[in-house]
Amino acid sequence: MQKIVPNLWFDSQAEEAVKFYVSLIENSSIGAIARYGDTGPGPKGSVMTIAFKLAGQDFLALNGGPMYTFSPAISFIINCKTQKEIDRLWEELSRGGEKQVCGWLRDKFGVSWQIVPEVLAEMMKDKDPERTNRVMEALLKMEKLDFKGLEKAYGGK
Repeated sequence: MQKIVPNLWFDSQAEEAVKFYVSLIENSSIGAIARYGDTGPGPKGSVMTIAFKLAGQDFLALNGGPMYTFSPAISFIINCKTQKEIDRLWEELSRGGEKQVCGWLRDKFGVSWQIVPEVLAEMMKDKDPERTNRVMEALLKMEKLDFKGLEKAYGGK
């Protein structure tokens, strides 16, 4: 069992959100579903919690009612191997939501995501501050991140 499990609080869309996320991200699955009984904020028989995995990472989604909403102060980073993967996830996750800058987006459920090339972390840890500054300058001008643009900035070409 994973020691720390992110819990996502939805008003009533937990099952819809989980099915959506699992359909987009490889190595993902839906686990146990608990339903409300006679007591609880949800109607009897409706989904209370749903366990799921995204890329092997455990999560839990809760239908807890409208009193809490998501904030961009918490986001999930998806490290992508290719531009094609970035493009697909960017378009699918932002559909019905909001595209933002620097690879960030908010999905139709209000959850914030960062869709980034997996090499970005290495670029930003480079010992040459000129390289990291060029990458940051390029990144700040982008909405959806572009591998070639970041690589060009990193290499200084």
